[in-house]
Amino acid sequence: MNRKIAITYFFEYFQIFIGIVLTSLGLKAFLLPNGFLDGGVTGIALLVRTQVDINMSYLLLFFSIPFLILGYFTVSKRIVIKSIISIIGLAAFIHVENFQTITNDKLLISIFGGLLVGSGIGIAIRNGSVLDGSEILGIYLNDKFGISIGKIVLCFNIILFGITAFVVSVEVALYSILTYIIAAKVTDTVIEGFEDFIGVTIVSKKHDMIRKAIIKDLGVGLTIYKGSSGFGNNGKIEDFDIIHSIVNRIDIKKMHRIVQTIDTDAFIVEFDVNSVKGGVLRHYINKKKNKKLYTSTQSSMH
Repeated sequence: MNRKIAITYFFEYFQIFIGIVLTSLGLKAFLLPNGFLDGGVTGIALLVRTQVDINMSYLLLFFSIPFLILGYFTVSKRIVIKSIISIIGLAAFIHVENFQTITNDKLLISIFGGLLVGSGIGIAIRNGSVLDGSEILGIYLNDKFGISIGKIVLCFNIILFGITAFVVSVEVALYSILTYIIAAKVTDTVIEGFEDFIGVTIVSKKHDMIRKAIIKDLGVGLTIYKGSSGFGNNGKIEDFDIIHSIVNRIDIKKMHRIVQTIDTDAFIVEFDVNSVKGGVLRHYINKKKNKKLYTSTQSSMH
């Protein structure tokens, strides 16, 4: 058991190290030499770096301290400890590395700088660490006042980029906003994964035919609920099955075609799914295993 825990910790910290390398590459090879900013604490350090001749690594450590102290009272101690190690590692890597400037094209700087920084931050967060303290501020204010973390971080960066436009230039502020948008989107993608799932609830009198068609043509798992319908107190009551499933967004149109082919009056409700764990989501591209899959899908999800 201890060996398994040790291996888990090793892979977590190894991935955090990869995140640190990617983030520092984005900063040193793209953003820092050209005076561009990202959001959050990194953005504050980059902004101050444009005005004073102080090493970026020192600034990053200095501005991270208040957020780490705040994190001590807000998030778990394990996250704070890993974040302290990660931020010190990032600062040290920025201090010793000597990446050459790859391009002077401002658009490429924004795109690839944001891509690398966002990837690095996302990998760190997936492994229980924080490379930027603004997320900790968001967690604290969310817990204190109920304001969403996304809105807090957005307001934080609006103020930061507003100061950038005033202190540096409007052009740098605009390119920095582009960098932040790309970094934020890439961070979300890394954290949540590249697959986007949709929850689907289907109500139809031909539920049995629809259920069999979905399993056969899509190979996804299903959950069946018992339901009944009627009109008013004296209406006729009918019992039927309600189909619930999770499908990849790519397959949602095919799901609609399957249902509409069988029952044009079927009632379909869709909703976004943020996280999926366990169960049988879909078949893999191996037609020889389809028969076995159909049996396991129905038995495990009903």
